[in-house]
Amino acid sequence: MPKPKSKGLRRVVYAFGYSMKGFKVCFELEEAFRQEIFLLIPLIPLGLWLGETPVERALLVGSLLIVPIVELLNSAIEANVDRVGMERNELSARAKDIASAAVFSSIVFTIVIWTLILFPRMF
Repeated sequence: MPKPKSKGLRRVVYAFGYSMKGFKVCFELEEAFRQEIFLLIPLIPLGLWLGETPVERALLVGSLLIVPIVELLNSAIEANVDRVGMERNELSARAKDIASAAVFSSIVFTIVIWTLILFPRMF
């Protein structure tokens, strides 16, 4: 018999716990996620300081936060693919490559945002 679903505040508390568990697991097992988090520590305050308007601050910081979000999704896809089987499969490789491309795209997006906002100030 399936476990009854939680409702209301209890569901929110459980969801928060599952999210924290996901952060912890990803931080422990994924080197790229750890690197991105360590880069966020100095870059978020820098983005807040360099942004001249609230919109610029939001773009600078928001673009940084997109990278670990996409990395979390990439890690979830990789874990799911690996669960299915470790043998080489074209569709599994494609899924992992596409998820990796999404991470790369989020990094390029961040670089473009920071360049478009900060480059004109240099000259």
